[in-house]
Amino acid sequence: MSDHGHHTCSCCAEPRSGPPMSYGAPAPVAWKDRYAWRRDSELTADQCMIKGKHFFVHGLVEIPVLDSDEVFSWGVWVSLSEPNFARTHDLWEDPAREQEPPYFGWLSTELPVYAESTLNLKTHVRTRAVGRRPLIELEPTEHPLAVEQREGITLARVQELAGLLLGG
Repeated sequence: MSDHGHHTCSCCAEPRSGPPMSYGAPAPVAWKDRYAWRRDSELTADQCMIKGKHFFVHGLVEIPVLDSDEVFSWGVWVSLSEPNFARTHDLWEDPAREQEPPYFGWLSTELPVYAESTLNLKTHVRTRAVGRRPLIELEPTEHPLAVEQREGITLARVQELAGLLLGG
């Protein structure tokens, strides 16, 4: 069994104690490596376009950790309508973007730790300050991910997720 007492932070490469507090997907589930060669498709760390028809933004599903002052985050991709994607793109560096109403989107990342698929869960994408990923709020359903976002999780659940995701 591996030790989840220490890990290297994927954002800053600094050693950290305790289990990782975030995990992420590098691309939406629909992205294929061959699309990188298409002129109508692009994948960056924050945004994705596939065949000029499908548009995605990278955001965070934040989950309160009840017995800690930290927040657990899933880095996920959410599909947006073309007008909302264009607006997000246009406002990317604009401080006024925080005034935007939330955009509707479909979760486009499969989180394999949940028995039920996380694909196509309904979400609201909340734009935050320049330099911060959007906050992804799930519609309040009974899906375990939505329940965890609403009710929070414990550090024991964070440890359990580390075991599942890091092969412990």
